[in-house]
Amino acid sequence: MKAIALMLVLVLNAGIAAAQTRPSTVTRPCAASQRDVQTNGAIVLGTGGFTYDRFVRDRSFCLRDEVLKPAWVQSRDSDACFVGYRCTNEPPWFD
Repeated sequence: MKAIALMLVLVLNAGIAAAQTRPSTVTRPCAASQRDVQTNGAIVLGTGGFTYDRFVRDRSFCLRDEVLKPAWVQSRDSDACFVGYRCTNEPPWFD
């Protein structure tokens, strides 16, 4: 019985951790999203509704064959806030 109770507690805690929300760029000031990217190096931010993306500080957070693409998002105080970069497989000359 103790094993079942322990397993139940562990499963419920895992479910709570998986349900954590991510910060949304739309509801925060531009500077807050920029600071999160610079501080963490790479972070997933909500970009409105059910959409999200991963933003990075520099190329060291990308895979070997990926390149950086500047990332502009909507924020609470700006329609075009530069938060950092996205890692992409697209060659930069196809923009």
